[in-house]
Amino acid sequence: MIETATLWQLVEERAEATPDARMAVDVEGRELTFRAYREACLRAAGGLAQLGVGPGRIVSWMLPTRIESMVLVGALARLGAIQNPILPIYRTREVRFIANQCHPALLVTPPEWRGFDYPKMAAEIAAEHDDLRTLVVDRSLPEAEHVALPPPPALLPPEELPVRWLFYSSGTTADPKGAQHTDASLWAAAKGMSLALDIRPTDRVAFVFPFTHIGGINWLQASLAFGCCHILIESFADPTTMPTLRKHGVTLGSAGTVFHEAYLKAHRTCPDPPLFPEIRAFPGGGAPKPPKLHYDLVAEMGGVGIISGYGMTEAPILTMSRIDDPSVKLAETEGRISLPDVDLRVVKSDGSVAEPGEEGEFRCKGPQLFRGYLDAKLDEAAFDEHGYFHTGDLGYLDAEGYCVVTGRLKDVIIRKGENIPAKEVEDLLYQHPKVADVAVIGLPDPKTGERCCAVVQCRDAADPLGFEEMQTFLRAQQLMVQKIPEQLELIDAVPRNPTGKILKQELRKRYGA
Repeated sequence: MIETATLWQLVEERAEATPDARMAVDVEGRELTFRAYREACLRAAGGLAQLGVGPGRIVSWMLPTRIESMVLVGALARLGAIQNPILPIYRTREVRFIANQCHPALLVTPPEWRGFDYPKMAAEIAAEHDDLRTLVVDRSLPEAEHVALPPPPALLPPEELPVRWLFYSSGTTADPKGAQHTDASLWAAAKGMSLALDIRPTDRVAFVFPFTHIGGINWLQASLAFGCCHILIESFADPTTMPTLRKHGVTLGSAGTVFHEAYLKAHRTCPDPPLFPEIRAFPGGGAPKPPKLHYDLVAEMGGVGIISGYGMTEAPILTMSRIDDPSVKLAETEGRISLPDVDLRVVKSDGSVAEPGEEGEFRCKGPQLFRGYLDAKLDEAAFDEHGYFHTGDLGYLDAEGYCVVTGRLKDVIIRKGENIPAKEVEDLLYQHPKVADVAVIGLPDPKTGERCCAVVQCRDAADPLGFEEMQTFLRAQQLMVQKIPEQLELIDAVPRNPTGKILKQELRKRYGA
């Protein structure tokens, strides 16, 4: 394992340690070694420097899971820029808010991808700013050699490293929240995950989720620290996905319930030859994990099953299952604390610390904890009087220290591992002339973890809101597709308690079946 304070130093040291080892391969068969990665990063750093990118400059980027995305991250790390990865599923509404808050110097997008015109959106947003440039990146980055680059980021103690990352999480509010991270806080999460998975240079990781997710950077750090190879999938639904993963011999089948179910389905459809004959484990997290899925994967595909963890954008990978954990713990918990210096406590509603097995809110401190929100006004409510971060998640630690998540204080729906803030969707639906009252809830879904359901009380029962009408309206409000409810239920009156709070648990029971 290579362990160092900065991402760029990881790039340098891995290129020296195993220069010819394969770092990444994509669906087109393009390959990248660790030495080639370093050289590509340096050339791209030169090209970006000529565009005015340098130390402390904020660069927002929203690219698919591609080799060029990994190179962009390395180049920005070499320049000492502040990176703001944005999920490609975000649309004008979210990206405009982010640009208005963090004021990037450059917004990097793909060309039209999966039917959406990213350059058009970027141009619209850039037109609202005096100093925001845009850059379209497809299969190449701007490059320049023999350009005078600034000194590499200084090697400082973790607590002295500057903020280098802004990750936006929708959380429970209508507007995204910008969480500030350092190279060291992200590395702490990556290290805990990697040690739990016993990552080896011979591992080949199914990199099937958005690289712009905070977990994407964690997996990049894992590759650089441990020398494993990523099989990059930019569109999981593409028919080339399973053949590509089969061809390259996946040993770690990431990255969550929806993907694990897809692997199992593909294996059952064509079991001979096995889909992943060399599989060691199925890393996961970010969504509820059906215990039966774990046991089915073990029985039918091999390996130790699902190795899941618990965390969030503000504090990734607080806990993680381990390769050698008992199968029942792998199936029913999210593992134990990922590193010795993670401090995870369970606080009951009366403010006291819970005993093992007692439910309460998870609160945490640790090296992977963020440096606070970009909007500092959010920090006061985010931390308790002892400096622990309020996760908003409910659960307990069992007698052996294993983490079990039972619910959320946050009013969010987690669909395919991504947060959908109910309030944001509700606020938009309230603007529809047919809507008198609305509650947006999450309902269990075997494919996505949860599906988004809108429960609507119409102004006129004789002129009800239609499902397609609702979806069309929300699209017109520039809401990202993944947040648009997949189910609409009409109700005579949305149930509320005497103080006016919507009784969402009652609605979940009513429509959850």
